[in-house]
Amino acid sequence: MNAPNSESNGPLARGAYLLPNALTTAALMAGFYAIIAGVRGDTVAACIAVVIAGVLDGLDGRVARLTGTQSQFGTQYDSLSDLVSFGLAPALLVWSWSLATLEVAGPLGQKIGWLVAFFYTACGALRLARFNTQAGVADKRYFQGLASPAAAGTLVSTIWFFESRAIDAESVAWSMLVLTVVLGALMVSRVRYASFKGGGSRERRVPIAWIFLLLVVLVLLAIDVPAVLFTIGVLYVTSGLVLTVHGRYQQRRRRRRDGR
Repeated sequence: MNAPNSESNGPLARGAYLLPNALTTAALMAGFYAIIAGVRGDTVAACIAVVIAGVLDGLDGRVARLTGTQSQFGTQYDSLSDLVSFGLAPALLVWSWSLATLEVAGPLGQKIGWLVAFFYTACGALRLARFNTQAGVADKRYFQGLASPAAAGTLVSTIWFFESRAIDAESVAWSMLVLTVVLGALMVSRVRYASFKGGGSRERRVPIAWIFLLLVVLVLLAIDVPAVLFTIGVLYVTSGLVLTVHGRYQQRRRRRRDGR
């Protein structure tokens, strides 16, 4: 994400930096195309578009930091782009693909699908608003709540995985409803997730094991993209729950030790 820069004064502050905002615009375009593809019933293309938007969203912030072109404008523009690409597009896709087929007796029956999709979008908007208000003060090593690109990636990779296995959307409608609600709730929760941003060092070194793991992931992606993305999404969503539970357990242990 484009991050604010306290030194964005002078003539440059009246304009916008081209490269990071061009990447943000490309991510916005991918998210918009995902909506169009979802409406047309081209589910796989919509899923791929959201994934591409996620890659571009990860690039724009890094490019801004590396080139020193961070700005408050970029931060706000990035959030608006994220709301479309990771809030609205996945919600409309999961509704048109599966949630619209839900059949529940009573007046709520015809509304529950789009209400759940709206819940996800609203949670994404709240998540982005909270992120912006905490920029500069939050621990950069962690996200508070599931990041909207990760939530969207998990949701669309699940849809893509089911599509690749020719699983009927109507048969998993209730499962998709639960997943959509859970991902939305995690975005506004206090569950901690690793951000992989580290301490901000531009030359941060990583163990060679991480490079080997990246190689393995690339090989697996070449074999079965939807299955690998689905697995990564599930593991990352679960990792935050494990990290939070472990952190609270350690806090309780310290409190007991201090109490003695």
